[in-house]
Amino acid sequence: MIPQSFIQDLLSRVDIVEVIDRYVKLKRGGANYSACCPFHSEKSPSFTVSPTKQFYHCFGCGAHGTAIGFMMEYSGMGFVDAVKDLAQGVGMQVPEVARSEQAQRRAEEGPDLYAVLLQAAQFYRNQLKDAPHAIEYLKRRGLSGEIAKHFGIGYAPDGWQNLEQVFPDYANKVLNAAGLVKQNEDGRRYDVFRDRIMFPIVDMRGNIIGFGGRVLGDGEPKYLNSPETAVFEKGRELYGLFQGRRAIHDAGCVIVVEGYMDVVALAQSGVNYAVATLGTATTPIHVQKLLRQAEEVVFCFDGDAAGRRAAWRALENSLAQLVDGKQVRFLFLPDGEDPDTFVRAQGKAAFEALLAKADPLSRFLIDELRANVDINTSEGRAKLMQQAKPLVKQIAAPMLSLLIRKELAQLVGVLPQELDAQFEIKGQAARVPARRAAPTAPVTSEKRLLRLIMGNLQLAGSVSDARLALLDATPGFASIASAVRLIKNSGMTSVAALLEATRDSDAAVEYQDAATAVLVEPTDGEHAEMIMNDIFRQIERQQVELEYRQLSGAGAHSDVERERFQQVSRRLAELKS
Repeated sequence: MIPQSFIQDLLSRVDIVEVIDRYVKLKRGGANYSACCPFHSEKSPSFTVSPTKQFYHCFGCGAHGTAIGFMMEYSGMGFVDAVKDLAQGVGMQVPEVARSEQAQRRAEEGPDLYAVLLQAAQFYRNQLKDAPHAIEYLKRRGLSGEIAKHFGIGYAPDGWQNLEQVFPDYANKVLNAAGLVKQNEDGRRYDVFRDRIMFPIVDMRGNIIGFGGRVLGDGEPKYLNSPETAVFEKGRELYGLFQGRRAIHDAGCVIVVEGYMDVVALAQSGVNYAVATLGTATTPIHVQKLLRQAEEVVFCFDGDAAGRRAAWRALENSLAQLVDGKQVRFLFLPDGEDPDTFVRAQGKAAFEALLAKADPLSRFLIDELRANVDINTSEGRAKLMQQAKPLVKQIAAPMLSLLIRKELAQLVGVLPQELDAQFEIKGQAARVPARRAAPTAPVTSEKRLLRLIMGNLQLAGSVSDARLALLDATPGFASIASAVRLIKNSGMTSVAALLEATRDSDAAVEYQDAATAVLVEPTDGEHAEMIMNDIFRQIERQQVELEYRQLSGAGAHSDVERERFQQVSRRLAELKS
């Protein structure tokens, strides 16, 4: 857990314009900055960044958030990693409290592992310079020194304890934890990677978290990957994503291939928007991360049976991550070819021409289902529906799901409603999310007051305890009272700090909507205070009128009740004047 005080301090030092401009070229327009949204395809800029509010919002797709939220959404980072990345950029050290046992282990091992892995990577790079046979191998594969440097490619020399040159304390357990050294049954320690081309695996913050080693001779395995460690989870990471993130964004597309050399060979040929999984099948987390990076994800596999099986697993793990407006496609290379061999022989233009013909997920799904049945028989069509049901029910993109179901219904000769009934799908089309735009409904006093405070946080300091009590007592205003208390107690100076502090609260969406509205219709401080006072008078008048009616209806029987009735009457007259 990271203290909220640190989050506030971080957001006060980080400039959201600077952060986003590293990834998306922003253009100033008045008080704010704009660009075409990095989270959906558009021709006219609807993505707005406010330097004063430290907040971004897209009026096309509804994406919004703080600098932390942008790093999470754009780079696929978790909350903690996004905070650490931003903190590193402004020279702040992230404090942590109340760790779980696993988090404690990661915190204790992590910093040492990063340092050890970086030292090992530097050693491997230096060794490559003095390994003519390794250099010759890379040249035969068509790689230049420039591309090798770009990916940090190195060489682990033959021999059992070469890393002892780098780490004099070769018995240090952190070398085991980093996956660089093992110990045999006799207690003898030895290097894991020997006589291999070394491909450093880099996370989205630029840290080396592991290695892939390609054997130079006939040894097995051909590729050897680092084991999972406190800083490396194969199911979350993708080789080449850090190096290719800018090209992926510019292309709007990311290609998923099977090996390190495929990524590097494609980059050598100018197709520098490819990534590879790390010795494991594509996971839902991989797909989720990639769809955050690009409008289109293309899985590229060999055209043999093994390649099609791998593609089918990728399809299954993509279904629950699909988003309407984004595409997942599948490219199968000619027999005997992989991306490395194909692009070296045919070149970039030929590969991209093939890429343009990749099958959409919907086509691959239906074609594979058809291939397993005899569509000309009722039994075959029933089997197709039975196999399709669990897959279609997982599709997270409502519109795509609807269209696939319609196509399946036509294929098997039933009505769409009949297919939906068999698939136990009810009213899914009605749940297609609409584009979010600036609020156009009549603005209530609650929304108006919250927008005023979100646009001018200093107003919270002038809200008295009596007014806070009034908000607490008035239906619909409790979330505003909570925001005011939070701002007053913590000394917040930006909307971004408030949004992060309330990220997981019940009122999070309410606060985000108010922050978005402020981007459209800002109110300066002088008029804001006057409007706020008017709203509080309206709220109090409504409360007083309610009490007046209650007292009038009940009748004042005691002296206390009569005195209260007179007080309420006088106050109501004052408020009406």
